[in-house]
Amino acid sequence: MAQSQKLLKESFVSNLSGGEIGEINMVATVAPAAVFLWSALQSRQSFFFPYGPVALVADFLLNVGAILFATTLYSSAPLLLNILLLSPAILLYAITSAAKSPKPKKVLKPSQVDGEQASKTVQGELDPFPIRPFLTFYRGSMLVVTCLAILAVDFRVFPRRFAKVETWGTSLMDMGVGSFVFSAGLVSARPILKDHLSGQTTFLFQRLYASARHSLPLFILGLIRLYSVKGLDYAEHVTEYGVHWNFFFTLAFLPPFMALFQSFFKIIPSYSLLALLVGIIYQALLEFTTLKAYILVAPRTDLLSKNREGVFSLFGYLAIFLAGQSTGMDVLPRKVPTASDSNTEQRKRLIIRLAAWSSGWSALLFFSMSYRYGLGLQVSRRLANLPYILWVSAFNCTQVMAFGLIETIVFPEVYKANQRHAERKEGTKASSKIMRAYNRNGLPIFLLANLLTGCINLTVNTLTIQRALAMAILLGYAALLTGVALALDEWNISIKF
Repeated sequence: MAQSQKLLKESFVSNLSGGEIGEINMVATVAPAAVFLWSALQSRQSFFFPYGPVALVADFLLNVGAILFATTLYSSAPLLLNILLLSPAILLYAITSAAKSPKPKKVLKPSQVDGEQASKTVQGELDPFPIRPFLTFYRGSMLVVTCLAILAVDFRVFPRRFAKVETWGTSLMDMGVGSFVFSAGLVSARPILKDHLSGQTTFLFQRLYASARHSLPLFILGLIRLYSVKGLDYAEHVTEYGVHWNFFFTLAFLPPFMALFQSFFKIIPSYSLLALLVGIIYQALLEFTTLKAYILVAPRTDLLSKNREGVFSLFGYLAIFLAGQSTGMDVLPRKVPTASDSNTEQRKRLIIRLAAWSSGWSALLFFSMSYRYGLGLQVSRRLANLPYILWVSAFNCTQVMAFGLIETIVFPEVYKANQRHAERKEGTKASSKIMRAYNRNGLPIFLLANLLTGCINLTVNTLTIQRALAMAILLGYAALLTGVALALDEWNISIKF
């Protein structure tokens, strides 16, 4: 890359101050609004079954296109885009809700089921860790906005207030980084829950060995990205993670730390409390030692000082990962219904708990940031400090709650099913094929997005390109990522790291 162009691109993403949390929330609301419209079309019209070309295009426009438009063409009017999505959804749902519902299919009694199934109770056939369509939408939309933003940020059609801030402030991309970690923590609760269900105890050495196996591919990806960026003289923002560090290294170092923290769970049996404790201790070190000054202004003279942002922000991302794990422990497992505690009551309580967690994290965020009633701290993704941890946790709990509420209202059959095959059928009906594909191979798609972003930046001058051509490139990029995700899903390929 020409030196002058490299400097221009680096300055284009440097020294930014971000935007307001309210605007970020309004832009992020587009994802649940689009899912509500998708859900209304599916539940009332079975629009996405069978899944033909028209359904594919509509699925793409709602679950990928809407997010792209929210961060580009509608970036100054996210409320308008939300209204355009919610109005037809509410109208469709309201008009057809009064219509006579189709007659439900008769559920076979256990005595009518052949072979081994006849001896099982209906409840025994249910998966203890069922597919949660609302989590599919949550994780899928998070992956989509992350993949879109890493390329869109290099075009002028993407507002600078959405790009990562230099040190203090909030932005959409800052939230995207934290949400990726929170989401990873949420799904990481599954193996822990399985161990609890089976009564197994995993020793520290076993956990460290398993985490090392998981981290090694991520560490290799980090090295590949490092040498690619340095070898191609690619534009880079040093104060983001450091001279050599990148996000893949952050992801690689989290599992070993989590393996160690499993031991603390015996002392503090709450992942959310552990997350808060880690965040408070880290913030105390920032405030009452020279650590904050070292991270922000120290000269880059050795390996640690050259990568200080990436190394020390690990503590913040560890707290976010723990907060995500706490949410996963709550939303992933099935709780066996009883005569006095039906599936419907359990789902209502789940939504109430998510609302409580969202309110709790939000209250702590307000306290940490308020100059009048609290600590008067500022959010910093660069430091991954306590306000950043609380902001990411509050935002993601709210998003999970929003998607869960949509599913609860529109697809009650999902959590009311009393047989495994019926539950899977309803779960498939209630989730987008595109979102399922992104979920299945999230990290490989994220890696592909990074590679495509590099290729496009090396071949196109993104700073001088016109809005129409920029949108065409971004739509083509989004379509290619989606096509690869769908192809891998169609071929039944899951690439795990």
